[in-house]
Amino acid sequence: MERDRQILARITEMVEDEHRLRAALAAGEIDDATGQQRLAGLERERDQCCDLLRRRRAKAEFGENPDDVRVRSESQVEGYLG
Repeated sequence: MERDRQILARITEMVEDEHRLRAALAAGEIDDATGQQRLAGLERERDQCCDLLRRRRAKAEFGENPDDVRVRSESQVEGYLG
C-alpha cells in the first residue's frame, strides 16, 4: 500500500509539472521545442507510472503480490493497443 501511495504521489507531481509547463509555454516563458520535448518526457513517465499502479492494484485484487510487478519500458506502455 505504501508503494502505491508513493507511485500515486509521483503521478500527481508529474501532472502538476505538466500544468506548470503548459502555462509556461502559453506565456512564452520557454521555447516551444524545449517545452514540447519536456512535456513528452513527462507524459511518457506518467503513463509508465499509471500502468505500474494499475497492474499493482490488479495483482493485489487477485491476491497476488503487487511487488512482483515491474515498470514496463516506454515502448511497451506507449505501444499498447488494447
